[in-house]
Amino acid sequence: MLIIPAIDLKDGKCVRLLQGREDAVTVYSEDPVLTARQWESCGAKLLHVVDLDGAFTGNQKNLQAVKRIRESVGMDMELGGGIRDMEKIDELVEMGIHRVILGTVAIEKSTLVEEACKKYPGKIIVGIDAREGKVAVKGWVEVTTIDAKSLAREAERKGVTGIIYTDIAKDGMMTGPNIMAVNEMVRTVNIPVIASGGVSSLEDIKKLQGIEGLWGVITGKAIYSGSLDLREAIQLVKSDG
Repeated sequence: MLIIPAIDLKDGKCVRLLQGREDAVTVYSEDPVLTARQWESCGAKLLHVVDLDGAFTGNQKNLQAVKRIRESVGMDMELGGGIRDMEKIDELVEMGIHRVILGTVAIEKSTLVEEACKKYPGKIIVGIDAREGKVAVKGWVEVTTIDAKSLAREAERKGVTGIIYTDIAKDGMMTGPNIMAVNEMVRTVNIPVIASGGVSSLEDIKKLQGIEGLWGVITGKAIYSGSLDLREAIQLVKSDG
């Protein structure tokens, strides 16, 4: 299981939002490049980056910051947030982003997901954000009636290389991940599932390790607040692997 540090970008800065609310912002670092290097030095092999401005508006405002991070670290990068057309996917792949995360478009433009998977096999991930099993879109502003597991199965059929599953109710709340929901998602599809939301301690990592077949876990607020030591978490899963 991979431990994947997260960098959320807003106005070029490294921030965290509470439960995805645009008005609940904490700035952790003015320099995301230094933050990325710090996480790489802890042993991270993959960096999860979200363009929050993109998620809320559909326009990437943080591409310069993303480019600077890409040029300064050797680890793989996955990026999401407001990616809603093929031109943007092209640009990110050319920039050296290893996996592009599609969210809202998986519902609104499902043909784009299929086309992107054909054009870039192994590089397209669908991010499914859910509250009580239902999919939320547009930076979590809207909750739909779409079942998260149904969307995951549909994404798998279209050829995506993995699913990032976020339980919104848990995100940034440091109350522990929704183990049951993550386990159900892992059982639903045959492609890698990455869990996100709620991780607050090494104990949470151990609980997630108990989910057979879980490919990775994203951690954000916990490593910024210091309640989880990234190096220690990476060592823990290494020693068990």
